[in-house]
Amino acid sequence: MAYTLTDFPSLQAEGFDTIIDVRSPAEFAEDHLPGAINMPVLSNEERAEVGTIYTQESPFKARKIGATRVARNAAMAIETHLLDYEGGWRPLVYCWRGGQRSGSFTSILQQIGWRAQVLEGGYQSWRRHVVAQLYEGTLPFKIIRLDGYTGTAKTKLIKRVALLGVQTLDLEGLANHRGSVLGDVDGDQPSQKGFETALLTHLSVFDPSKPVLVEAESARIGTLRLPPALWVAMKDSPRIVVEASPQHRARFLADAYADLFAATQALTDRLNHLRPHAGHATVDHWLTLLQTNQAQALALALISDHYDPAYARLAKSKSAAPLATIDAGDLTDVALAAAARAIVAHLG
Repeated sequence: MAYTLTDFPSLQAEGFDTIIDVRSPAEFAEDHLPGAINMPVLSNEERAEVGTIYTQESPFKARKIGATRVARNAAMAIETHLLDYEGGWRPLVYCWRGGQRSGSFTSILQQIGWRAQVLEGGYQSWRRHVVAQLYEGTLPFKIIRLDGYTGTAKTKLIKRVALLGVQTLDLEGLANHRGSVLGDVDGDQPSQKGFETALLTHLSVFDPSKPVLVEAESARIGTLRLPPALWVAMKDSPRIVVEASPQHRARFLADAYADLFAATQALTDRLNHLRPHAGHATVDHWLTLLQTNQAQALALALISDHYDPAYARLAKSKSAAPLATIDAGDLTDVALAAAARAIVAHLG
């Protein structure tokens, strides 16, 4: 009997011992059910081969060749990963549509004696659920934005507030991007689908009766878009503003982005992209500071020439007064701890 997905909390409550994604590694890398492990019954190359045969030669021939590949890879997966499981093991297995790949693998597991089930509709049933929640639905949470100029340690404050028991959503962490021209962190950003799965996974455990603190962001973080339900909930939500002097923010940015300031060529390329906006003379000045290893002076120049003017333009559209304004002082750990406590006090 196939398992029918209704929502993520129900899936968690079902208590499957393992969730197995038998799609190809490329499909799995783009997105997968939360907590799933990948046991592909067709490799990327094999999937492409079978698909080509199906469309260019014969569906019957493709099924024959596909069956041999699936049987061989399923046997290898069982021998390599599953021999230690006892008879009561209960996995949930899925592929793209809940069809031949997952059906074949599940049948073998059931013949062995394991209590395996197929996810009805496969990965597509999960994706439909994500779209329904993040594109077609309305989030049931009271969103509070943590706002402020670049360099006011908002991401660090989000993490500190979370440790104090507040529901928080670290969008930059989920997007693997630092949300500014300095941008990405080590590694690539997730796919849009993977980002949305991570968002929904986090949102699904929140208590709708309590506020959710989110760093104020634009509709995009790097290459990723905030899905409509979240963006609508965020853009007109109440906000708490964090303040600090430009000098303290410059020191904070120089420390926080030390890896990027050390990667001279990569940062040079990023700064050169701003020439149409900032002008050649301004960017040339930035590059001189970079080339002479003046990281804090460069951070201060970026604050005065780029970040603060951009924030001031955006602030003109924010007509509502903030819930509170928090002085983050010199942005040291002691000052941030005090600021985090002040933020929690204003969340009610």
